[in-house]
Amino acid sequence: MSSIRYPEDSDLRRLLRFSSEDSLIWLGEHRMVLLHAGALAELRKELIESVGTEQARRILTRMGFASGMRDAELARKVRGAGDLVDAFVVGPQLHMLEGSVQVEPVRLEVDIDGRQFYGEFIWRHSWEVEAHVQTFGEVDHPVCWMQIGYASGYTTAFMGSFILFKEVECAATGAAHCRIVGRPVDEWPDADSLRTYFEADSIVGRLLELREEMEAMRRSIACRNKVPNLIGNSATFLHAYDLAVKAAPTSVTVLLLGETGVGKERFARALHDLSPRHDGPFVAVNCAALPDELIESELFGVERGAFTGAHASRAGKFERADGGTLFLDELGELPLSAQAKLLRVLQEGEIERLGDERSRKVNVRLVAATNVNLQEAVADGRFRRDLFYRLNVYPITIPPLRERIADIPPLVDAMVTRFCTLHDKRVAGITDKAMRALKAHVWSGNVRELENVIERGVILAPHNGWIEAEHLFVGAIPREDTAHSSVSKEGRLESRPAHGAPASLDLPDAVLDSGIALDALECELLHRAVERAKGNLSAAARLLGITRPQLNYRLKKNT
Repeated sequence: MSSIRYPEDSDLRRLLRFSSEDSLIWLGEHRMVLLHAGALAELRKELIESVGTEQARRILTRMGFASGMRDAELARKVRGAGDLVDAFVVGPQLHMLEGSVQVEPVRLEVDIDGRQFYGEFIWRHSWEVEAHVQTFGEVDHPVCWMQIGYASGYTTAFMGSFILFKEVECAATGAAHCRIVGRPVDEWPDADSLRTYFEADSIVGRLLELREEMEAMRRSIACRNKVPNLIGNSATFLHAYDLAVKAAPTSVTVLLLGETGVGKERFARALHDLSPRHDGPFVAVNCAALPDELIESELFGVERGAFTGAHASRAGKFERADGGTLFLDELGELPLSAQAKLLRVLQEGEIERLGDERSRKVNVRLVAATNVNLQEAVADGRFRRDLFYRLNVYPITIPPLRERIADIPPLVDAMVTRFCTLHDKRVAGITDKAMRALKAHVWSGNVRELENVIERGVILAPHNGWIEAEHLFVGAIPREDTAHSSVSKEGRLESRPAHGAPASLDLPDAVLDSGIALDALECELLHRAVERAKGNLSAAARLLGITRPQLNYRLKKNT
């Protein structure tokens, strides 16, 4: 029997939460699904019979590998500040908590700095053994493929280098139990043959890649000129995009409507890139950012001496955009005098610089944008009616982000990639809970607000770690302190309201009714946790949900 003892797993059981209100199961911030072992067994059988044993083994191994890597993130978060062995055995303990197999440690040597690892464990009650033997009987080869993938993925992520586990005994071959051994991949003499089960290069993988290529071709045929900067597949987004695609080859003036931050300038650039003018200049002007007295000179240019300070002639935005596209953002903010000149440009195709009597022909495609209700502005006398009719030939309304929730995941993926490159940082992705928080948010700032949130998340997330809900600060984070069910030590579900207090006890009221002082309560709670952990400060810290340094500080403060 091993001398290695598992620490109390209450910290891990607290991570597993059953939320009856929204029918979700959580392990930390990752969504879980409770499946029948029989359903997994049927999937395993179908894979073996359809693609063969080798390909089925490869698929299931890689599936387990991905699961193990995710659980390694929890190990760092839950016990990262404590004893190294206690931190590592989070993996075996979670593997048992998730119902895969009973894990008994035999030998464990961990040296992260030296990249040295040796792990040996006994497995009992493997679901994969039961599933395989029930369908195919006893065999002459190991069958715990998904679980080997899990052990390898978990240890690889924990160590930061590829650690490969091998099943040296398997109950499916008639042995009393399964036994696994893990070492750095280079220490296995048959590493090359084992490594293939963890690699994506396979017949199935190539078939899946081919299917993805065909799907990409289908999408490209359906939308041949899709612009990479415009991301979305929701019906409302695709309707707006389809209108832009149809307008792009023409010279029609386009009016982009929508709330602040929906991506009007990106649509304007898409119109330019898809048009015959794509080799010409694209000039963008934010009308709201220009003082009223400078708007006309900025748009139409100025001749030397036209006003005090005009020491040289200068071309305006219309001339600079000649042969290309001029994008006027926040058009509703233009003063009436500038509106009159803009109307003449649209009607005659010519401009006059300030202080110049000579007209100049310009060949410009105008794209305008506003978040102002122009019809109301016309009724109030703030916007010329004739200019409105001239601009409103081809309106495109870009939907707000709250009306295209299905587009949030692909937008987030693209933004995470971009900001990781920008900040020279790698993150594993975004957790399921964080994605739910993003989908639940109102997004008054639309895509621009989402960009800011994701950039902050990339910066705050640990290197190679996950962007979690707490990194986003979006306000609509699915709360962990709402009522849910967790797993007791005996394996029973027990209801827990906010902060994990027992359902039958209003803890704050009980403390207040007791008359105990806050400092005395903290001191008693700290020492009770240390007693329950038998003096192990790391375990006591885990019971309290704080780090060991925080526990040391509080103990000293209360001494």
